[in-house]
Amino acid sequence: MRLLGFCLAFLSAICAAQAEVRIKDISSLRGMRDNQLVGYGLVVGLSGSGDSFRNSTFTDQALQSMLDRMGISTRGTPSRPRNIAAVIVTADLPPLLSKGTRMDVTVSSLGDATSLMGGTLIMTPMTGPDGITYAAAQGQVSISGFAAQGQAETLTQGVPTAGRIANGAIIEREVPGRLTDIAAMVLELKNPDFKTAIEIVDAINAFTKTRYGMASAREQDNRNVLLTRPAKVSTVRFMSEIGDLLVEPDQPARVVIDARTGTIVIGQDAQISTVAVTHGNITVRVTETPNVSQPAPKSNGQTTVTPQTAIGADQAGGQMAIVGGSNLRQLVRGLNQIGLKPSGIIAILQSIKAAGALQAELIVQ
Repeated sequence: MRLLGFCLAFLSAICAAQAEVRIKDISSLRGMRDNQLVGYGLVVGLSGSGDSFRNSTFTDQALQSMLDRMGISTRGTPSRPRNIAAVIVTADLPPLLSKGTRMDVTVSSLGDATSLMGGTLIMTPMTGPDGITYAAAQGQVSISGFAAQGQAETLTQGVPTAGRIANGAIIEREVPGRLTDIAAMVLELKNPDFKTAIEIVDAINAFTKTRYGMASAREQDNRNVLLTRPAKVSTVRFMSEIGDLLVEPDQPARVVIDARTGTIVIGQDAQISTVAVTHGNITVRVTETPNVSQPAPKSNGQTTVTPQTAIGADQAGGQMAIVGGSNLRQLVRGLNQIGLKPSGIIAILQSIKAAGALQAELIVQ
């Protein structure tokens, strides 16, 4: 509970001070987006941890097709290697990359392979949603997990069936479109908000009026800000200048709860109307104490085990506390006064929301 109180107090101290951020960290230029690529390939060189062809027939088919393209015929020849694994290769192709540029790829097992450690990905074409090949991936697979198995025990750490290849893909085809092809410049907010959009417009106009003698930004809605590039200024220079301008983004009041891990994140503007809260826990203990009953000598009886069960219930007295506050620091202090574990605080926050006293959006994950 002390650790939870420290974490909540630390978060409240961070949120208490309004932080200014750069415009380029909370928005992006429309049209400058990543493109997802995917490919199907084979990883070879595994040490007996690959796919079994009996359960992964597609691995056998892919191997035969690859060997056929190399001029090696294996049709009709039974093969049972365990050093090959079928994988799905994925990557995000950043915008404006030219041919010959390298990028990272992620490799994930598709069959029943137990580990990709030590494997090498054979050249795999990677296509986009339009079916066109934009990159080719190949290289040594690096994984962060491992799996060890014996006759009676198995130890697995991390995910040994997925890994990455740093700079493992080479761009073979450029994505259509360049920065100069963008007709209308529009900034898109990553977290839409009306106040944040106005803050961005005011910051850009204050800068461009001083430097270029004109207002260059106009709000369209809570997500989009329209830009007008000054004459004789390139798009690259203009975006570089306004990207470093500082604003204070706003956000709705939210309380996010992860019931699985007991994580509670409270937004800066979250408030609780003053309420009285009490919380009590009941603990039930069941104790089994088997007794062995021995028969008398020469009685032809049998030894039996008679069960003996003891059940007890303890209910901790709930402490009544006044919870409420106009800022995050007061709210955290009020919750800490109750002295509960994260599961108890989660239950209280849900009950306060049901009572209408939590003035914030409650998100339960």
